[in-house]
Amino acid sequence: MVSGREDINHSFDTDSDSGTPESEWRAWDRTFPPLDLTRCSKLIVVAPHPDDEVLGVGGLMSIAAAAGIEVTVIAVTDGGASHPGSPTLSPADLMSERPRESERAVARLGVRTAPIRLGFEDGAVAEHEDELAHALIGSMHGGPGTWCLTAWRGDGHPDHEATARACITAASRTGIAILEYPIWMWHWAYPDHPDVPWSRAFEVDLDANARKAKEAAVQEFQTQITPLSEHPADRAVLPPFALERLLRPREVIFG
Repeated sequence: MVSGREDINHSFDTDSDSGTPESEWRAWDRTFPPLDLTRCSKLIVVAPHPDDEVLGVGGLMSIAAAAGIEVTVIAVTDGGASHPGSPTLSPADLMSERPRESERAVARLGVRTAPIRLGFEDGAVAEHEDELAHALIGSMHGGPGTWCLTAWRGDGHPDHEATARACITAASRTGIAILEYPIWMWHWAYPDHPDVPWSRAFEVDLDANARKAKEAAVQEFQTQITPLSEHPADRAVLPPFALERLLRPREVIFG
C-alpha cells in the first residue's frame, strides 16, 4: 500500500518542547476514510521498541483480536536505551523489563501470543537495516489478507524510520501489504503539516472496549510513563502530554 520513500528528518525533545498540544489536534476537523479491517485476515505489527505497537495501533490490535484476526507482534529492539545515565535501571535491566511490559500489554489487548523479539540494538537499527529486512522476511508470510503495520518512515525517530524501510523492503519481497502508523509525528507536526502524507491516511475509530483495552495496555509500560526516581535521567519518557495525543478515540494509519 506504499511506494517510494519519504526522507523526512524531524527532531524532537520532550524535555524542552511539549509539542503540538492535543487540544489543537482535537480542534482539527479533518477526517479520513475508515480503514476496512474486513480485508485483513492476519496482522503483523512491527514495533521498533517494546511499547510502540500499543502506542501506535493498540486500539486496532484490540479490535482485530476481538474479530478473530490473527495478530503477531514483532519487537525489533528490547528498548535498552530509553534511560541513558539512569542510576536506577541499567540498559540490561531495561532490556529485561521492557519486553515483559510489552508481553503483558499485548495480552491486555487480547493478543494470544507473546511478541517475537529480534534483539537489535536500541538506537542503532539504521546500522543493521539490511540485516533487519532479512530477519523480517522470514516472519512475513501470508496471502493477500496479510497486513504488516510498521512505524511511519517519516516519524522523526531514526529507529522508527529504519524499521519502516526494512519492513517495506521485506514486504516487497513477500508480497504482503504495508501500512504505517505515526507516533512522534503527533509531537512535531501540526494539522495539515505539509510533510505528512495526509492523502494516504485512514482512520480507525475506537469503540469503548478498544479504548479501555488500550488504556490498560499503556499502563503496563511503567518504566516509560512514570519517573524511575527524581534524578533527571529517570524522567518519564512518555509524560502525560505525550500520552494524551496517543490515547485519543481514533488511530490514524498511512496506507
